[in-house]
Amino acid sequence: MEFFRIHKEEFVADVTFSRPPANALSSAVLKELSALLDELEADDNVRVVLLHGEGRFFSAGADIKEFTSIASSDEATALSQNGQQVLERIERFPKPVIAAIHGAALGGGLELAMSCHIRIVSENAKLGLPELQLGIIPGFAGTQRLPRYVGFGKAAEMMLTSEPITGAEAVQWGLANKAVPEEQLLEEAKKLAKKIAQKGPISVRATLQLLNSFKEKPFQEAVREEAELFGSMFTTEDAKEGVQAFIEKRPPVFHGK
Repeated sequence: MEFFRIHKEEFVADVTFSRPPANALSSAVLKELSALLDELEADDNVRVVLLHGEGRFFSAGADIKEFTSIASSDEATALSQNGQQVLERIERFPKPVIAAIHGAALGGGLELAMSCHIRIVSENAKLGLPELQLGIIPGFAGTQRLPRYVGFGKAAEMMLTSEPITGAEAVQWGLANKAVPEEQLLEEAKKLAKKIAQKGPISVRATLQLLNSFKEKPFQEAVREEAELFGSMFTTEDAKEGVQAFIEKRPPVFHGK
């Protein structure tokens, strides 16, 4: 791959986004990211994905130079829809995706981070959607995901002023799970990824499915789905192993069956 490097260890795929100098999200990057997701989903030796950027930034945004080649509103709409589809795939990915954010996650970079299930940030990172500064608007579902995390008022302030918030502030507003000094970022993110990777892949996948149902379905419909998945878990080998390990007072060893 041209823009992503993958290192797999202990059921964790450590994915480095490398497109210097700013790790901008171009159409080519989105295409490669989609292919990467195909590979990681099919790999039974990957249970958790950790995504981080190389260099100064997680991702400073979409590729602005690419914008200059767009000749019509239809082309711009297609670009937006393509980005939305790839990021929606991340949000619905059956394996947890953790974003480790340093430097900056701006515009499309923050939209990418918001599609991940968990975000760990450096305390001094900058997170924002500054598209209005360019006379445009967020196009990769940023207008819809940001208010989910920070609320309507703060999302309106961040977008309408184009002012970013720090990693520490992102935790306060619910946009990130944890903020740490930058030198500890990858260590903390990997520790979290390895902890999640020890859980049973089947129950993890079901939990992610139900978290998406929380966002999309009425309460009663979602809890019915939960009951059905709860029942299906009891026929798995992983469930038998988990119960037996508890009785024997030892760590469980799950095989995703």
